Amino acid sequence: MPLRWQDWPSEISRILRNGTVIPAHLLALDANRRLDARRQRALTRYYIDAGAGGLAVGVHSTQFAIRECGLYEPVLRLAAETARDWTRRPLVLIAGLVGRTDQARHEAHTALDLGYHAGLLSLAALQGASEDDLIAHCRAVASVIPLVGFYLQPAVGGIALSRSFWRRFAEIEQVTAIKIAPFDRYKTLDVVQGVAAARAEDRVALYTGNDDNIVFDLITPFLVRRDGEDVTIRIKGGLLGHWSVWTKGAVDMFARLRASLDRGVVDRDMLTLAAKVTDCNAAFFDVANGFRGCIAGCHEVLRRQGLFEGIWCLDPQEGLSAGQAAAIERVMRLYPELGDDEFVKSNRERWLA
Repeated sequence: MPLRWQDWPSEISRILRNGTVIPAHLLALDANRRLDARRQRALTRYYIDAGAGGLAVGVHSTQFAIRECGLYEPVLRLAAETARDWTRRPLVLIAGLVGRTDQARHEAHTALDLGYHAGLLSLAALQGASEDDLIAHCRAVASVIPLVGFYLQPAVGGIALSRSFWRRFAEIEQVTAIKIAPFDRYKTLDVVQGVAAARAEDRVALYTGNDDNIVFDLITPFLVRRDGEDVTIRIKGGLLGHWSVWTKGAVDMFARLRASLDRGVVDRDMLTLAAKVTDCNAAFFDVANGFRGCIAGCHEVLRRQGLFEGIWCLDPQEGLSAGQAAAIERVMRLYPELGDDEFVKSNRERWLA
């Protein structure tokens, strides 16, 4: 039976709409590039104990190739079961959905059966489709499970989406959030203004996926003029690959930003913090090499902390780019206050047990 967001426990709706930290779950592999279930469980436990309000699994950071390797259902199942066994705290579970309509609906049914609350819908497989066809696709998947929209940056396979598209997308009743990740301020504004035009700002929570602009997204009040009146819209939280590492630091930073907003004051320190976080992201995501090492870079942070045994990806060609290890070393040395090395060290063996 299809799931509607109206059927969610009230705590799930509250967490998602108020805003929270949702890491894009990474994939732990062994030296043979097979799922390392022990370390995968440990990673889920780490995210939970770090204070994340949800998990996004089967998304870009989990590696889209899990589908071809037959790992989509096992990885989603392992994360959901680990979360249920590890904590009684409510967590928003979001499953990545890809492919054309039949595949995306099939994945939505799989996620639904495993207890996921929503699907993060990538449109990358619909390159060249008309806006009408894109909206029809979204409606078909939303009839199975509530949707989190996904504006994926073109550098890693996304497609350009207009303000009109985002208005029409936000008008779909079972859309409950949007991850804004075009890494482009103009396109970010298209999403915000589209949601405002749809009058959906109270139902559709906006989440930053702009790993290059995390802090500014979270502290900016976006002012939209609608019918002669000003409407203020805020990005409520983050669903980020960047937050798949140093997650405790991300949770602490998010709480600090929220406290600042509650006081109605954006300290100058927030602007300095924004630059530090972006500098870290440049290293982790391998910006200097067109993001080629973005997943391996996150793996490297976890390897250094002892949560991962190695940085292996499903594709043997994926790894750190030349100079990326030195870049990661530099930001880890410069910004230890953003990390969580001691937190991981104190809990690692318990998570790996």
